Amino acid sequence: MDALLILAGLLLILAGLVWLVIRAFSTSLLWGWASLLPPLTLLFVLLKWRAARQPIGLGALGFIPLIVGLAMLGHQDPQRINEILSLKWLQSEQQGPSELSIKLHGTLNGQPFSPQQGEFIGGVLTLREGHDFYARRELIIRLPESMRNATRIDVLPTDTGPLPEIELNWLLPEQDLPEARLLRNGYTLHADLKPLAPNKFEGELHLVLPPGYKTSLDGHVELYRNGLRYVDGRVDRQFDSNDTVAYVLNDYLQRRFATADVQLDSLPVVSFSQNTLALNASATINGVARQLPVTLRKFPLRGWAVSDDRYPALAQPEATAPEPAITQPLPAALQSSADAPRIDRRENFSLKGLLRSPDRYRNLNLRVTNLQGNTAKGRFIGIDGEGNLQLKRRLNGAGEATFTFSPTDIAEIVLLEP
Repeated sequence: MDALLILAGLLLILAGLVWLVIRAFSTSLLWGWASLLPPLTLLFVLLKWRAARQPIGLGALGFIPLIVGLAMLGHQDPQRINEILSLKWLQSEQQGPSELSIKLHGTLNGQPFSPQQGEFIGGVLTLREGHDFYARRELIIRLPESMRNATRIDVLPTDTGPLPEIELNWLLPEQDLPEARLLRNGYTLHADLKPLAPNKFEGELHLVLPPGYKTSLDGHVELYRNGLRYVDGRVDRQFDSNDTVAYVLNDYLQRRFATADVQLDSLPVVSFSQNTLALNASATINGVARQLPVTLRKFPLRGWAVSDDRYPALAQPEATAPEPAITQPLPAALQSSADAPRIDRRENFSLKGLLRSPDRYRNLNLRVTNLQGNTAKGRFIGIDGEGNLQLKRRLNGAGEATFTFSPTDIAEIVLLEP
């Protein structure tokens, strides 16, 4: 209703101005051309009031619905009325420099796509163009549960079964809400991502959707893999995210209880509308479950911190030399390999043993569960340069997926064959 009143008022004012110019031309050609210039228009109104009073009256009537509409809009959405009155919408948007190296070529919905933001968290890959609440253009790739930790994905149009879900969003200038399109199969996707310290993925992305979607992308991407940001190699505590709060709480609990054995439970979604947060932190400390009420504040210089944090830094354990192994000679009955049974590598299997001797378990089937409860099965293909485990599994059809797990993120690992 407020938009209709504002529009009606503007139309009445515009009609009054047009009528005024017509009256000026009907008076004389000279007054007609002069009325197109604002200062001379005012002069025409003063000197030729008899001819100008009706158009002026119509324009004055337009101010009534215009003012009523603006008042209603200001009551319902004060921020929007401030943006309108500040005339910022007349200025072209200046895109700030991106923190990520994203070099994609192609189009999304037929328009050039130049994302400045990207992340790959919890099996959801997101690329966004624009910094507003609704992105101007956005690509979302949601991996199914069976591929949640995959970092290499190959999908062909003929593949079937559980496949990544492709979502396109774009916002037109005259719209308040974005348009969205969803696609579950019939596309080509290739993604090969590798961990990049401290908290990014980098790699190649190639996506081709059916012609009706007018979307084809190819190039290099960098993506954040969690909600932390780093400055000079250290966590930026000024950045507002759940992961920043979790990092601050974990560091605080380790120093408060003087132990590195702290496992913080998942936090609820935090609202950062204020600079103070009151939380009940649930954590397992030295094997004991605890719940601690804490208050965090965002300080101007050091960022987020616990209000009553006065605990010293956690002491680093001193490195000790390993004790030499004592070898015992085997009994003669066990020295004969001919009668020895075949060794089952599932016995005494552990993550430490896998990291120590990865070649011993290469090409064997593993089941890995991370700390978030996501599980993946596949053949162990080795350890990458970052020290992460890699599993490969063939999908239904011609595609395959590669899963990457950080050893610190693994809650359970099981060897499925001898």
